[in-house]
Amino acid sequence: MYSLNYLTILFYMEYGPTFKPSLVIAIDFDGTIVEHRYPFIGRIRPFAFESMEALQVKGHRLILWSHRAGPKLDEAVKFCRTHGIEFYAVNKNYPEEIWDENDSRKILADIYIDDRNLGGLPSWGEIYNMICPEEEIIITKVKKSWWKGKNNLKMD
Repeated sequence: MYSLNYLTILFYMEYGPTFKPSLVIAIDFDGTIVEHRYPFIGRIRPFAFESMEALQVKGHRLILWSHRAGPKLDEAVKFCRTHGIEFYAVNKNYPEEIWDENDSRKILADIYIDDRNLGGLPSWGEIYNMICPEEEIIITKVKKSWWKGKNNLKMD
């Protein structure tokens, strides 16, 4: 039997120093992806979908981790799908998992993104930069015609 260190060295030799393993990221819906308006779907939080898409492009697996269930959960999944995000799993650790009431609903993830965390929810740009510090999201100011004289942020 090989030790973990030996296997790590073999893996490193095979894939090199540029390999970065993917993370499992559990993301809440209400208050995190959209503003909290449960049982309705609130307005999209700025850069939520752009950040989640960028994380998926980097190979990270996103799990929708929500208190919603039944038709309200289906509504949230469909909403995300129409905005370009297909989750690895929804309220499960992996897509094939079959949950019953004797199992814990706690999701096993490397990172949890939730508006109810200690200290509140950072902006999605900050979240992305915490997870992927090697890349910086460039934010520029643009004027919106419907919001006279005010500046909004836009991700390039």
